[in-house]
Amino acid sequence: MGKQVLLIEDEPNIIEAISFILSRDGWAVATHSNGHDAVEVVQDAKPDLLILDVMLPGKSGLDILRVLRETLGPGELPVMMLTARGQLKDREMAEKAGVNRFMTKPFSNAEMLEAVRELVAS
Repeated sequence: MGKQVLLIEDEPNIIEAISFILSRDGWAVATHSNGHDAVEVVQDAKPDLLILDVMLPGKSGLDILRVLRETLGPGELPVMMLTARGQLKDREMAEKAGVNRFMTKPFSNAEMLEAVRELVAS
């Protein structure tokens, strides 16, 4: 069975693009689109990788990441954050919260695949 990826993103076009890219490469992709219950969804799904948008309805990706790092520990779940805001302060806040990889939108298909493969291989 392929590796499990959980994508928490609220933009339908991004969900569709990432799901297509990764499923074509053999990944099982589950999606969720709000921050309200995202922590519980991650804990229930137990994915091999979490792709998390920074700006979500209900709770920010940074807040979700902080809670996950407190409950799961830093090395237990690789997390890649996506954001349309690629400023240095956003990147620093994500790194401080415990992100493994930070990617700005828009991204290329090759860039997404490479990042996912690296995160799960390490």
